[in-house]
Amino acid sequence: MTGPLDALRGGDRLEPARLDDFIARHRFPLVDETGVTFIYRGDADEVRLQHWVFGLESSQALDRIPHSDLWPLRLELPRNSRIEYKFDVIRNGHGEWVRDPLNPREASDPFGANSVCEAFGYQRPDWTLPQPGVRSGHIEEVHIDSAAFGDRRNVHVYLPAQYRTSRRYPLLVVHDGPDFHHYGALQVVLDNLIDALEVGPLIVALSRPHRREREYAGDERHTRHLNDELLPALAARYPLIDHPESRALLGASFGAVASLHAAWQRPGTWGALILLSGSFAFSDIGEHRRGRVFDPVVRFVNEFRRCPGTPAARAYVACGVYESLIYENRSMVPLLQEHGMDVRYAEVRDGHNWENWRDRMRDAMSWVFPGPLWMMYE
Repeated sequence: MTGPLDALRGGDRLEPARLDDFIARHRFPLVDETGVTFIYRGDADEVRLQHWVFGLESSQALDRIPHSDLWPLRLELPRNSRIEYKFDVIRNGHGEWVRDPLNPREASDPFGANSVCEAFGYQRPDWTLPQPGVRSGHIEEVHIDSAAFGDRRNVHVYLPAQYRTSRRYPLLVVHDGPDFHHYGALQVVLDNLIDALEVGPLIVALSRPHRREREYAGDERHTRHLNDELLPALAARYPLIDHPESRALLGASFGAVASLHAAWQRPGTWGALILLSGSFAFSDIGEHRRGRVFDPVVRFVNEFRRCPGTPAARAYVACGVYESLIYENRSMVPLLQEHGMDVRYAEVRDGHNWENWRDRMRDAMSWVFPGPLWMMYE
């Protein structure tokens, strides 16, 4: 296959002006129907692509074009893929991970930011971007004294546009809620989907843990806090529909574990679960290999697999095929279905990141909390 780089390859030294013109005329990475070509430009002893695609070698060397400072690497990626990456630029034996200087598209998370590669066919959904004329909801803060944890919890609560105390609303509790807000455009998504009548107006509690890896790993204190403290406090303050079918839990990664654990320990409390890229590590035999932080997760998931019960009536489960957790999430689906849960499952060509979870919101939310538009077609 010929491509834009072919004209640059050859034995002659490439003039900087020619490279400048090439850079100015293209968008990077270079995308075609079967893959992408990453480009780094600059002096280095070695340049390596660092990515988070499970199943591929995570560090791959770029090959410098002779007599130039241009470093390309072609990677085959299926259509509609989206991945995050950095370059490891090595000079004098010292490596530095950097975002792609030629690519302005970035995704942030609590640990920093990565460059984003959008393969052929992927488009960011319009409903994840601010839209003209869409009325914005309001976020306020609620303080809850927690006997379960022995501290005070600050919870941000989203109220939809045209919120009225004279009507009653469903409730969604989002684990890692502030991170969903900052990195997953949660308020923009809610505003757009509610305005488009694809999701009904609802109240959303954005919960934040103090010690995430402990509280979200099957911790009974979290279950007590969620069911005995947070839910009653919200019901006393806001006009909620008092029925399990109108309550749901959402979580990603360890937050999905926390959601499943809380509903499993209190069946009949929550009507639906939205479980994204759940860290559902387990061990059929022998020891697991995910590190000590996963020990309590494995104990819970092993117990859940032995006796799942029916934690909720419905579950939306999604995972990226480029995640190491894809096997565990695939294994969870038939288990939930066999024990009476109505399950919708989605696999996407993305990784373990906030923008993957952001892009799942329309399918998940419109199924769990359908608005008038969706209900007309059901």
